[in-house]
Amino acid sequence: MDAKTKLVGLIGHPVEHSLSPVMHNAAFKDKNLNYVYLAFDVKPERLRFVVDGAKALGMVGFNVTIPHKVEIIKYLDQLSEEAKLIGAVNTVKIEDDIAIGYNTDGIGARRALEEEIGKVKDKKIVIFGAGGAARAVAFELAKDNFVVIANRTLEKAKKLAKEIEEKLNREVGYSDLNVDLEDVDIVINATPVGMYPNVNEKPIVSKERLRKDMVVMDLVYNPLETTLLKEAKKVGAKTIDGLGMLIYQGAEAFKIWTGVEPNIEVMRESILKVLKN
Repeated sequence: MDAKTKLVGLIGHPVEHSLSPVMHNAAFKDKNLNYVYLAFDVKPERLRFVVDGAKALGMVGFNVTIPHKVEIIKYLDQLSEEAKLIGAVNTVKIEDDIAIGYNTDGIGARRALEEEIGKVKDKKIVIFGAGGAARAVAFELAKDNFVVIANRTLEKAKKLAKEIEEKLNREVGYSDLNVDLEDVDIVINATPVGMYPNVNEKPIVSKERLRKDMVVMDLVYNPLETTLLKEAKKVGAKTIDGLGMLIYQGAEAFKIWTGVEPNIEVMRESILKVLKN
């Protein structure tokens, strides 16, 4: 690092579990870019200061994670079309003192899913959660699949489902956590259930409700094998951990900030090295 180093980072609460700094800094080094990525723990009551602070420091941009993906919007100057559609932001670019919000979560999740099982179209998909990540994934996958939003608070599930229906003109279902999984093709956990440090937390779905012919994806990547994925493996279901989404959404953010395509394998290996230790 020197006086010319460009600063990007992550804001969230908490952030100590995040491996985004490891991944991005490895990618910057690989491309010989003079950037550094840091994680900042920002409590909700301090969020209103972040954008002005980032501008004042000359930051190039930052990622946004739980619980700020929706709330950050009110402090931004502009939104990409995708971020407007989804109503959540996970990436911010600052250029000419203008903070622009983007969302790379949806495309990141689709790329991770399709890397494992091929093109995803005309499937029945249940997404657990109704927060920022769930919004992005639901909007993306509802474009060409039947999606059901399942959330602990039914009203939040209903609200998100109706919003997607109105914006995409596609039918979207909603339910509480006891959603019927009988004819579902893909189950996606977009909640923090099972995330470090709560690695032994009761899974959002038990093995009794899962089937061998299902695909079960968990957006949590720390740990790679969550309690949900352990349950899915017990019945022989195809499992997909959160590493792919982390990498692909990160790669899209990397391009937004730098204009350069990162090396996906460098990003993947940097994370696996940490998780194996």
